[in-house]
Amino acid sequence: MNVFIAVLQLLVAAAFVSIPVVRHRYGAAAMAGAEAELERQGVRRTALAENGMRFDAGGHETAAPVSVAVIMTTLAGLNLADSSWAGTLTWIFQSLVLLGNCVILYSQLTAEQSVRSAFARKGDPMLARVDVKALLKAAGVGFPAWVWTLQNVRHAVVFGASALALLTLVVA
Repeated sequence: MNVFIAVLQLLVAAAFVSIPVVRHRYGAAAMAGAEAELERQGVRRTALAENGMRFDAGGHETAAPVSVAVIMTTLAGLNLADSSWAGTLTWIFQSLVLLGNCVILYSQLTAEQSVRSAFARKGDPMLARVDVKALLKAAGVGFPAWVWTLQNVRHAVVFGASALALLTLVVA
C-alpha cells in the first residue's frame, strides 16, 4: 500500500515539475509573441511586465509547482519508510494538492476573463482596449502544440493519482 501511494506521489511531483520546465524552455517565445501582439494593437510592449504578467518560469510560476513537487517527494519518502506520519500527512497534503489543482484548472479555463478584469482594474485606458483573446492566442503560439496535451495529461495525473492515493488510504 505505502509503495503504491509513494509511486502516485512521485507521479504528482513529476507532473508539477513539468510546468516550470515547459515555461523555462518556451516562455520567452510566448512572451515575445504576446508583446508583439500588444505592439500590433498599439499598446506599449512593456504593459505585461508592468502588470506582473509573464509566461516564463520566473517567480511563483516556478516556486509554487516546485514546492508541491518537494512536498510530494517528501511524502513519498515517508510512505516508503513506512513512517507513522505518512498516512496523516498524505491525507492533508494530497487533499490540498487535489484542491489546488482545481484552482489551477479554473484559472486556466478563465484566463481570458481574468486578464481582462485585471487590465480593467488598472484604470489604464490603453490596457482596457487590449484584445485579450488575441493576446493570449499570440502567447500560446510560443508554446509547441504538444504542451496543451501535456497540460491535460498533467491534470489527469494529478487528479487521478491524488484520488487513488486518498482512496487507497480509505480502503487500507
